[in-house]
Amino acid sequence: MCEDNHGGLGRRALFVTGAAAALTLGSVSFASAAGGNQDDGDQESRTVRGTLPPGSPDFVYVPVEVPAGVREIKVAYTYDRPSVPAGTTGNALDIGIFDDRGTELGGRGFRGWSGGARTEFFIRADEATPGYIPGPVREGTWHIALGPYTVAPQGLSYEITITLTYGEPGEAARPVYPPDRARGRGRAWYRGDCHLHSWYSDGRRTPAEIGALARAAGLDFINSSEHNTHAAHAHWSDVAGDDLLVMLGEEVTTRNGHVVALGTDPGTFVDWRYRARDNRFGRFARQIRRAGGLVVPAHPHATCVGCNWKFGFGEADAVEVWNGPYTPDDEVALADWDSMLVASVRDGRDWIPAMGSSDAHRDPDAVGRPQTVVLADDLTRRAIQEGIRAGRSYVAESAKVELSFRASGARGEHAGIGERLRVDRDTPVTVRLEVTGAPRCTVRFVTDQGVLHTSAPLPVSGSGVVEWRTTPSYAAYVRAELRHEAAAGPVPGVLAAFTNPIFLGRAAD
Repeated sequence: MCEDNHGGLGRRALFVTGAAAALTLGSVSFASAAGGNQDDGDQESRTVRGTLPPGSPDFVYVPVEVPAGVREIKVAYTYDRPSVPAGTTGNALDIGIFDDRGTELGGRGFRGWSGGARTEFFIRADEATPGYIPGPVREGTWHIALGPYTVAPQGLSYEITITLTYGEPGEAARPVYPPDRARGRGRAWYRGDCHLHSWYSDGRRTPAEIGALARAAGLDFINSSEHNTHAAHAHWSDVAGDDLLVMLGEEVTTRNGHVVALGTDPGTFVDWRYRARDNRFGRFARQIRRAGGLVVPAHPHATCVGCNWKFGFGEADAVEVWNGPYTPDDEVALADWDSMLVASVRDGRDWIPAMGSSDAHRDPDAVGRPQTVVLADDLTRRAIQEGIRAGRSYVAESAKVELSFRASGARGEHAGIGERLRVDRDTPVTVRLEVTGAPRCTVRFVTDQGVLHTSAPLPVSGSGVVEWRTTPSYAAYVRAELRHEAAAGPVPGVLAAFTNPIFLGRAAD
């Protein structure tokens, strides 16, 4: 085993690549690159060490010169975790790898990312560590990608060991992807969870375990959304079935917020190595749509480092307002979304539908809590996406909660969730919500003027009907919220469900 020392960051040049700032260190070479003969199964290792100071670039690349005849590349790493004062960030170092095709933003060189979920990984033609893409280990310059997520005041010291195994490559397996459709019920309400993590990123469940939990939760569709990798795409075909549509995507996890690529074409990789100031998000949002997906900013007001959404909503097809167990940051996201609705009706521009997902990673995270319930023409990727994009949906804490929400005019006109009731401004309108599965919940009708009607608690049976009368001049839209009985505090009860709006009145020219 040979060793190298990268020393401190200040000894190397800083390159600004057009995305987030990046640093490329000195190359790691292997003896066989000079023409040594290697027998099948021979291994060769190099260990490199270095220290990253506070304020390091978002990405640090370690070039590795891979010679011909390599069957497998394996990378293991460690870094120090010094104690820090309360309120001070400690060390967290993510890792991934790019192959001989390079590290260009949006390029073809990506071969995997595990963030901080793993301390080692391997790649060979026939198999790879979850989160990484199997395929040949070709001769050329590979790059280990380090992502110093946070760096302690003392700096971050790391050690990386690269091991090459020589020999004939195994036979590459051809990926098999889940189908774009399941056996639906025609035009109907379908339940889904579009933000989930398996062991192909930082989750702890297999796709099979997630599929079983999705079925138990009464779901009709799910979306694979691993952090910064599409490696799971080829591992869902056995999970999908006539009763469960599995869509493919990614949680694009930038340093300025996360976005779910929902229902992209199989094998689509979306780069994440940029910040809002780099003006690159629009390019990748368009890539998601070209690949047949939806752009859905996730947990926009989450408090974790790098989670708060800073790219704006101009490219969003929908926004994830409710993420996992309902918490104060979801309440902020709901209020922020409602403000966007108000602005859309005031300015006469398009509105952004809301949705909810579990973001489940491991026990005890509940798959399908919450879930988005979509009115779609069938249980297909395109039909589900169209229902989400049109806002024909509501979000419920579980399959126990069922809603029917519509607005009616005096002459039989009617509209449902995500639709517009086209009547004159002063026409009386009746808004009606039918509920099951929400015992002791309170119904609130929210409009562009605020909360204009609050019901008495529903009975213990959880079923009930709430009606309210208004006019388009009084309420430009109405949406419904079901909340559990409020505990002490500023939040008016944890959500049990909420709907996208029904718009009232004729659209402005």
